[in-house]
Amino acid sequence: MTPALRISALSKKLGRNQALQGVDLEVAQGEVYGLLGPNGAGKTTLMKCISGLLVPDSGTVEVAGRPFTRDSLRGIGALVDGPGLWARMSARQHVRAHAKLRGVSPDLAVGELLPLVGMEQVADRRVSAYSLGMRWRLGIAIALIGSPGLLILDEPTNGLDPIGMRDIRGLLRRLSDAGTAVFVSSHQLDQISRTCDRVGVLVHGRTRYEGPLDGLARDGDLESGFFSLVEQTSSGVR
Repeated sequence: MTPALRISALSKKLGRNQALQGVDLEVAQGEVYGLLGPNGAGKTTLMKCISGLLVPDSGTVEVAGRPFTRDSLRGIGALVDGPGLWARMSARQHVRAHAKLRGVSPDLAVGELLPLVGMEQVADRRVSAYSLGMRWRLGIAIALIGSPGLLILDEPTNGLDPIGMRDIRGLLRRLSDAGTAVFVSSHQLDQISRTCDRVGVLVHGRTRYEGPLDGLARDGDLESGFFSLVEQTSSGVR
């Protein structure tokens, strides 16, 4: 089956910093793929390259088997650097406005997406009254307008309370079960272990592991395996 996303030898320099160095990874259709790494590993830079916010210096990005072009964005829903929302607008108004911009029926988008993310009961409240978890759910609803096959989320559980984390995890699994490929970054091992089918680990802008969670674990301990990988890699950097 053609992967939803394939990245090959991707590199990107930001100023004097080599943020990405020959990154390789692949996300299958309908899976939740977790991108792990310490702060500064290049996770957000990679997601910006995939979602068209940055242009890679070299390497390739393929979406649904085709080289990345501007048209590829129609098949990608992205939420990077948090949801950008207007405080005085409601969830319903946000979804309707974005649907119009994308040429999608506003009524259809509101009717399908707000119930999907559990926001139908608060659809007419202003965003200023929403919790952080509710804002993330609305941001995901907006990213899903147009039924993209690939959803990219940068740290979607960062700053959430346990209930908010649980809600986001459940939503990602529902999206995956419906056939959407979900590519999610995090530095929270527990959240990734509860949600993802496979993981990739970035350290200093390089892919240091890609595969099942149990392949990363050391003596059955995911945290120990992750720390060991990061420390081994860091000790070799000069």
